[in-house]
Amino acid sequence: MRILDARARADELKDLNLFITMTDEDGDGEVVAVKDLVDVRGTPTTGGGRLLPTEPKSEDAPLIRNLRSRGCVMIGKTNLHEWAFGSTNMNRHYGTVHNPRDRTRIAGGSSGGSAAAVAAGVCDWAIGSDTGGSIRIPAALCGIVGFKPTFGTVDTTGVVPLSFSLDTIGSLAPDVATAARAVAMMARPRRDGPGIDGWGSIEPIPAERLRLAVPAGWVNGLDAQVRKAWDAASDGLPEIELPSLDAMQKACLDIMLSEAVAFHKPWMDTQPDKYAPDVLARLRTGLSVTGSDYVRALADQKRLREEVARAMRGLDAILLPSTASVAPLIAAEVDTSPLVRFTRPFNLTGQPVFSLPAPVDGLPAGIQVIGHAGRDIELAAVAAGLERAWSTG
Repeated sequence: MRILDARARADELKDLNLFITMTDEDGDGEVVAVKDLVDVRGTPTTGGGRLLPTEPKSEDAPLIRNLRSRGCVMIGKTNLHEWAFGSTNMNRHYGTVHNPRDRTRIAGGSSGGSAAAVAAGVCDWAIGSDTGGSIRIPAALCGIVGFKPTFGTVDTTGVVPLSFSLDTIGSLAPDVATAARAVAMMARPRRDGPGIDGWGSIEPIPAERLRLAVPAGWVNGLDAQVRKAWDAASDGLPEIELPSLDAMQKACLDIMLSEAVAFHKPWMDTQPDKYAPDVLARLRTGLSVTGSDYVRALADQKRLREEVARAMRGLDAILLPSTASVAPLIAAEVDTSPLVRFTRPFNLTGQPVFSLPAPVDGLPAGIQVIGHAGRDIELAAVAAGLERAWSTG
């Protein structure tokens, strides 16, 4: 995609509220949209809020420097749920991101601007962050691929934090190959020779050779469209016993809320009016998480990570819906519980996860493909195999 064509496309689609800031960069490389948590020289970083300095940044985050070494061009900073702390991307400061698949519906969050920019065709791929599902949720709702790599794969220096123990930088893209290459480029600067640490030669594994399973007792409360997608994706797969979904959710939330409050507490005390009511209310719930709750959650994180790894021995991946519903309609109140139900556990464990568009007509639905920590290249081959099978099935 040429940057001039991308800008023209973005200008035509201003009503989608995809971007907070546009750049004036030029070049012939891949056009990348950047979630506005990440420092890009020449643009301010807002975090989707109104509390950070408004001066343009003088330096790029390391992940952006790595992209520039590969010739990538940043088109702009994408809209997000304020402080990356929500799943609707209804932002009172910068507007609601509209879903390109149905403009009456949300794009999902918190990386909604990035997902919608890819779905609308205004960039080659986009950068997102994922602390509790913020890449996978909007990927599913917008009908594209989202990739949350193993925790720590991409340096988060120069990225506004939500929870330093969980925050993961990843990609949103039209397909698995692009999503995987994007993460490889963010993680490593340009090197001589083919590929980037093995990422350049991903071969899809035929679906019939994949060793897949689904978590026993985890999947319920799906709407009709997601149920149709899930039944097709999971047909005939064995079940495995994972730790309690509720236990994994609680540990993830206690860590996330504690660390988010630690970052935001000075502003919460002095400038509470600068927060959207939903975000401030969510942050304040973190005040009830005690120090002992936090320490216990960190211990549970280690134990639960080991339990999941044991349960997955001998498997290539496990499958799970990305969300329990399709994109909700834009409304004053949106029930977000179906959106976050299945994503948080794998921020807790730090495992790599792809969200793939399911092969269904109508509104998009996503399926998570969850792999082993540190084996992201293998997971990309698994996801590519499923992508190929679902596109031809």
